[in-house]
Amino acid sequence: MQRTFLLGMICLGVVASVAWYGFTKLSPAPAVTFTLLSGQTQSLAALRGKMVIVHFWATSCPTCIKEIPQFTRLYKQFNVQGLEMFAVTMSYDPPMYVANYTRTRQLLFPVAMDSDGSIARAFGDVQITPTTFLIDQRGNIVKRYVGEPDWAQFETLLTQKLSVVLEK
Repeated sequence: MQRTFLLGMICLGVVASVAWYGFTKLSPAPAVTFTLLSGQTQSLAALRGKMVIVHFWATSCPTCIKEIPQFTRLYKQFNVQGLEMFAVTMSYDPPMYVANYTRTRQLLFPVAMDSDGSIARAFGDVQITPTTFLIDQRGNIVKRYVGEPDWAQFETLLTQKLSVVLEK
C-alpha cells in the first residue's frame, strides 16, 4: 500500500514537472521579414539582442485604434533601451487606409503590411485583432496578448525583460 502510494506520488510529480515545463518553455519567434509602408524590409532575426513587440491590428478595429496611443507611449519610453516595434496590418486592411492612418497619426514605430497573410500565419494563424507578441532579446516569444493587454502588467514585463543583460 505504501509502495503504491509512493509510486503514485512520483508519477504525479513527473506529470506536474512536465506540465510546468510545457507552460513555461519559451517558443522561438518565427523567421519573418516585414515589408514596411516605405517599401523597406526588416527581418525579425536581424533584431536579436533587442526586445520586439509585434502588434497585429486593423484600421477597422476600434480596440486596435484605442491601443495606438499606449503603444506610442511605450515605444517612446523604451526604444532608447532597445525596444523595437512593428505594427502589422491584417491582409484585409486596405493599404490606402493604413497609409492614411499612419500619416495622419504620425506613428513613430514601423508599420508593416501583411498583404498575403504570411506573417499572421507564421505567428500561429493570427485572425483576431488586436493580437500582440512580446519577443525577448534571444528571439523567443515571451507573451502573447489577444485583445487589449493590462497596460501596467505589460509595462512591468517590458521593464523586467529590458533589464536583462545578454551574455555575449
